Amino acid sequence: MGQTAEPSKTSPLVLTNPKGLFDPAPYGFSHVAQVAPGTRLIYLAGQGGERETGALEPDFRLQVRQAFQNVRTALESVGAGVGDVAKLTMLVVDHTEEKLRIIGPELDAAWSGGMKPTCTLIPVPRLALDGMLFEVEAVAVLRA
Repeated sequence: MGQTAEPSKTSPLVLTNPKGLFDPAPYGFSHVAQVAPGTRLIYLAGQGGERETGALEPDFRLQVRQAFQNVRTALESVGAGVGDVAKLTMLVVDHTEEKLRIIGPELDAAWSGGMKPTCTLIPVPRLALDGMLFEVEAVAVLRA
């Protein structure tokens, strides 16, 4: 059965999981993001597991958690929230299914259990900084 999240008062975004496609909820994403005309798109640069000081968290789980917190901080700076995110792109160094089992619950916690945006996970051999294991970029939608 299809699943839809209606837009909030501040976001003209509708996320759907159409009937005929597998249920992506256990994997932490939605299949379709619809953006209404007359909107403002917000593009976030890739956020890693760096604290405000620039120091990287020491392990994969903590880097994922910090990266999602950094996304929330960046969104809040423009008056947006996780419910306004249409698309995530996650880059994972030496991706494994074990890492996917870490990302899912951390994403769910960052989104407070709400419906997740569309998402693509890309395994990579390395990221910009030594010791960087995870990076996530986001596209959010607000009314113009």
